[in-house]
Amino acid sequence: MNKVDKKAAIVTLQEKFRNNSFFYFTDSSTLTVDQVNKLRRLCFEKGVEMKVAKNTLIRKALEAVGNDSRYEELYSSLHGPTAILFSPSSNAAAKVIKEFRKKSERPVLKAAFIDADVFTGDQSLDTLVSLKSKEEIIADIVALINSPMKGVLSALKSSAEKVAGAIDTISKKSES
Repeated sequence: MNKVDKKAAIVTLQEKFRNNSFFYFTDSSTLTVDQVNKLRRLCFEKGVEMKVAKNTLIRKALEAVGNDSRYEELYSSLHGPTAILFSPSSNAAAKVIKEFRKKSERPVLKAAFIDADVFTGDQSLDTLVSLKSKEEIIADIVALINSPMKGVLSALKSSAEKVAGAIDTISKKSES
């Protein structure tokens, strides 16, 4: 890879890191070509983009994107073969890894960047799978807001029916 190709790769990675709040570093080094193709297909089906790049290029792209130290914790995981999974939600890539590992030992999670939080090591995979996506959190909030309102409306409706029933009973008694 010559200097021009390296610069182009760094620029491409910079754009990916700028535009993605959720990305995972994995090691898929012992997978066969067929397994890698299956992993890529699964990623595609779930909306996760998989890229393989040299660690030095990844680090240079991260350093160029993050002028502050928000990516520093990731640098220690940049050793050995690295595949980057760019995820549309916080847990999509973790679910892909978990699903794929039902049939294989890899990919192994090296690190994950979720908004501003860094998760390191394969032991973080279960935590990442259990994270809720933005849509799931919004649905939970809407359900929480609706829940008390349904109770209030139900109480008002039953109270109105009781009042109507009482008025009906009183009017029948006054007629007799």
